[in-house]
Amino acid sequence: MPLNELLSVLLLVAVCVAMMMGYPVAFTLGGISVLFAGVGYLLGVFDPIFLNAIPGRIFGVMGNEVLVAVPLFVFMGVMLERSRIAEDLLTTMGLCFGSIRGGLGISVTIVGMLLAASTGIVGATVVTMGLLSLPTMIKAGYDPKIACGTICASGTLGQIIPPSIALVIIGDALSGIYAESQLAKGNFIVEPFSVIDLFAGALVPGLMLSVLYIIYLAVVAFMKPETSPALESDGTSGMDLLVKVIKALLPPFLLIIAVLGSILGGLATPTEAASFGGVGATLLAVVRGNLKLSILTDVVRSTTRISAMVFAILIGASVFSLTFRGFGGDHLVQEFLSSLPGGFVTAMLVVMLVMFLMGFVLDFIEIVFIVVPIVAPALFRFDVDPIWLGVMMGLNLQTSFLTPPFGWALFYMRGVAPPSIATTDIYRGVMPFIALQILMLAMLWIFPEIATWLPRAILPG
Repeated sequence: MPLNELLSVLLLVAVCVAMMMGYPVAFTLGGISVLFAGVGYLLGVFDPIFLNAIPGRIFGVMGNEVLVAVPLFVFMGVMLERSRIAEDLLTTMGLCFGSIRGGLGISVTIVGMLLAASTGIVGATVVTMGLLSLPTMIKAGYDPKIACGTICASGTLGQIIPPSIALVIIGDALSGIYAESQLAKGNFIVEPFSVIDLFAGALVPGLMLSVLYIIYLAVVAFMKPETSPALESDGTSGMDLLVKVIKALLPPFLLIIAVLGSILGGLATPTEAASFGGVGATLLAVVRGNLKLSILTDVVRSTTRISAMVFAILIGASVFSLTFRGFGGDHLVQEFLSSLPGGFVTAMLVVMLVMFLMGFVLDFIEIVFIVVPIVAPALFRFDVDPIWLGVMMGLNLQTSFLTPPFGWALFYMRGVAPPSIATTDIYRGVMPFIALQILMLAMLWIFPEIATWLPRAILPG
């Protein structure tokens, strides 16, 4: 192996080891990359002109209108969470479905789906759902495994149901790479691909996965009623319950529909819709009387902290990408994936496995910024549909966050679960949902139209 390619492999290994040791991701990516670039320059195998592109990359990040949607969607989600709108949703849905066996678990799934569509942040959704619904489910007599599994699974729906921060970042990363790959093939009439296409592509798989969760909970409640008992009625009349449901469910539901509908309908860009969502979430909090100065301060601080983390990682990943490319690592990866027996199937399986394993130790933001620029060019050489690829990556990462022993959702659940619930209960509880995730991945692999039909039907081009 030539020295430059060897250094590219060592760079990748060094970055992974440093991150697994707990060093900050953004500074690890940038610092180690600059260090290797210096070593490569001294050995005569790295051209420092690659690093001259760093200011341009940073300016490109600052001027990228799509990425402006990230802090706006974060603000929208955090506002809905901190202003107790999510709590009202869960309480009301519990009253609505709790009188039937398994109804509370179904309510948690539906609320998790709605929160996923409004936050897109796995940690925030799992923690919120765990704090609000786990005590209620345990008090109602639910099997701890069913309760924990339902909360973890519904909390990870934020990875795949639009508008999702994960989809924004995946879509933005894939769009540029896809355009470059088409131009490299001599195709100068590139079929457009954007975050909007990925939103449309992920909607049907995300809703199908939610339905699979609900079907599973209904079957368990029917087969083993003792694990998912019905709640005792609190005496609320039908009309009063209807009023509560309308007041709690309708405003945030309409907000989500307005945000997503304006994007898919071509009325607004993701950034414009995200700004509308942020203002809408704030107005909902004001109307409900839940918005205080302390809450607004907390929301702004959380939004700033999360957004700063995202963009710091993006800048560090840009330095890593330029250094890795300067050593010829991108060609090495492409040659490796192209030479695998089985062609595209094997290459795709390897990429999915790598992303799945990285999901044990890294957040989706880090994985997308590190892995996608490396592997996507090689996969696009097989003429893979970018919408299908983006949805598959999102579902794969969602599965990784659920899988024991290192899934992020499990750590969040363990952090809010009482000591009386064993860690093994959490692990065993998510296993059926992991099986459903794998089933959804298999269905999407066999029938890619599940992801590609809606974008082709409603979007121009």
